[in-house]
Amino acid sequence: MTVMDLTIHQAYLPHDDPDAALAFYRDTLGFEVRNDVGYRGMRWITVGPPGQPGTSIVLHPPAADPGITDDERRTIAEMMAKGTYGAINLATRDLDRTFERLQASDADVVQEPTEQPWGVRDCAIRDPAGNLIRIQELR
Repeated sequence: MTVMDLTIHQAYLPHDDPDAALAFYRDTLGFEVRNDVGYRGMRWITVGPPGQPGTSIVLHPPAADPGITDDERRTIAEMMAKGTYGAINLATRDLDRTFERLQASDADVVQEPTEQPWGVRDCAIRDPAGNLIRIQELR
């Protein structure tokens, strides 16, 4: 079997307020804004960590897919409101310092830094759309 040359280029997270999403990812997490595109009253915002130009998160309006029904749109909105629709894991070398900065910014803290039984130390927050963000400590 031949090994493929693949990298993770983009991951998608929904947003329901582009200005709040932009402020959170840019100002709270310190990500670079790589693209901000509007179309028919909707916005797709691409952000990423400084120094990692090949990896991005696309913050997108979840209702933009023309293939989903109105019932599915309502379900997505309900799941986003409960914080059960989108999630991503990030990593840092200094979890305590990162968590202190997040707390100082009034981020929605779900879990303080915790040593998990599966062998990682992490914390969890939610972005303005309710997406769960777990931040693991690199060891």
